Amino acid sequence: MNRTVDVFGVSISKVTMNEATSKIKEFVKSDTFHSIYTPNPEIIMLAKKDEKFHQILEEADLVVPDGIGVVIASRIKKGEKLPERVAGYDLVQNTMKEAVKEGYKYYFFGSKPGISEEAAVKMRQAYPGIEIVGTRNGYFKPEDEADIIADINASGANILLVALGAPKQEKWIEANKHLMPNVRVAIGVGGSLDVMSGNVKRAPIAFQKLGLEWFYRLLKEPTRFKRMLVLPEFLIKVIFYKKESRL
Repeated sequence: MNRTVDVFGVSISKVTMNEATSKIKEFVKSDTFHSIYTPNPEIIMLAKKDEKFHQILEEADLVVPDGIGVVIASRIKKGEKLPERVAGYDLVQNTMKEAVKEGYKYYFFGSKPGISEEAAVKMRQAYPGIEIVGTRNGYFKPEDEADIIADINASGANILLVALGAPKQEKWIEANKHLMPNVRVAIGVGGSLDVMSGNVKRAPIAFQKLGLEWFYRLLKEPTRFKRMLVLPEFLIKVIFYKKESRL
């Protein structure tokens, strides 16, 4: 059973990185489709304003805390806590370490033209023998969707990485999951393909361990300052939400 922790009204799976990686292994071996999402504070705030998006997160098979702010929020008050941050990028990389042994077949869908192909090249270099059976950029019109889904199905992929940004990627997965009978796991990965391709650099390990990747990105991209203001706003709202939920 998927244990969850309520973070500002969104149910986040109470799992460690190792447990989440094992869950994916179980999902791929099953005969049904499973959706996995990786919310940070910004995504949770979006869910509070978009009921359809919120419902999609609530109905997912696994919802891991991608941002350290989500973990901090779970620890502000008494009750269930999230054990650790489970970054979506690292979760995908953990599956790739086992990909050859477990028979994982990936399809990369999303990001700008050329990015998914570059990511596939880099991942094949990093994990010899890995099967990345298809790629497609995230620029498409509604009339292109049938061809995209047909290509995913023809590829034989059992793990689909969708990098369209939130909430578009989650809504796309939800709307089309019934059309992809071979896919066992679909993960909304945001900007992960950009990182895999080498076009975006991750924070140094020291920043990652301290939960300061957001600060590193701010140093590298000062224009993100306004977006980063969502973290203190989010934590304040979580405090008041937990107070109100006890009344």
